[in-house]
Amino acid sequence: MAGLLLALPAGFRAGTLTSAAQANIRVNGFFAADKAQRGRTVQAAVVLDIPDGFHINSNRPLAKFLIPTSVKIEAPGGIKVGPISYPRAQLRTFSFSQDKLSVYEGRTVLRFNVTIPADFQTGVTELRARVKYQSCNDEACFPPASRSVTMPIAIVGANESVKRINANIFGGRRKG
Repeated sequence: MAGLLLALPAGFRAGTLTSAAQANIRVNGFFAADKAQRGRTVQAAVVLDIPDGFHINSNRPLAKFLIPTSVKIEAPGGIKVGPISYPRAQLRTFSFSQDKLSVYEGRTVLRFNVTIPADFQTGVTELRARVKYQSCNDEACFPPASRSVTMPIAIVGANESVKRINANIFGGRRKG
């Protein structure tokens, strides 16, 4: 049986630490409003809180063998989910690679818009975000991980009032 040979940076060690040592990356979902109006668009985000000393590859890593961060949103029929807006990555050098890597560190916010059809049923509905990433520290990378988060939101009529929330994630009074 032929072996598989990968060209990895000098000193690169993949999966050399136990999964117990892997970063405890928190994954949460947020909306920019407390409710979503039928026939309108609401901003949404998946937020990754990456502990100090760890990073994940960006959605566009600089080497083909690195696993990109990706988000897939599952929504009930009729709800339209816009493209994911990934933040600008940081270019960093780590002890396991002489080349710079494109990574996310700390709080990482992945934004997208959700459009509710005008005839969508009122009541609570939910989206599910599936996030895939590979976390690393300065010495090694861990096996890829996948996390899911459920994002419930109340759907209300087009004329019902909604309140902006989560300004720390979405900023001031931007429109979606």
